[in-house]
Amino acid sequence: MSVEQSLAVKHYALNNEAELLAFAEAMATALVSSDDSAWSFYLRGDLGVGKTTFSRGFIQALGHTGNVKSPTYTLVESYMLPSWTVHHFDLYRLADPEELEFMGIRDYLGKQTVLLFEWPQRGEGFIPRADLELFIDYAGQGRSLQVTARTERGRALLESL
Repeated sequence: MSVEQSLAVKHYALNNEAELLAFAEAMATALVSSDDSAWSFYLRGDLGVGKTTFSRGFIQALGHTGNVKSPTYTLVESYMLPSWTVHHFDLYRLADPEELEFMGIRDYLGKQTVLLFEWPQRGEGFIPRADLELFIDYAGQGRSLQVTARTERGRALLESL
């Protein structure tokens, strides 16, 4: 078991869904001015805590105007947007991480691509290393959000928020 290095950590108190969506929008806005390499985000937290809500705000901030569906049953939903392609994965129902190899996980990598992984621990060893890891937790009626940079470029993006 390896311990990933944390280059920076920030904590946020979010009072409601609107604040979580605003944070997702701010992160997407910061991403737009970054380099065009692929980005990987791990979204962690209990069922119903807001991982898909964050993803919806992030994807819509990058230009998607329709609904953002939870990929719980499809495993992945892809969004071809003006500046980026976003692949939103929900690995909750993944029985074995090797299934990702069979579905062609490498085909989802590329320039100007963002990979959002809900339940990333279920794909361990088969998904790219996280640039940023978000842990969302319940905090009364709101949410607490811890964002950890796992790469140098993740740290730069986090510090720009």
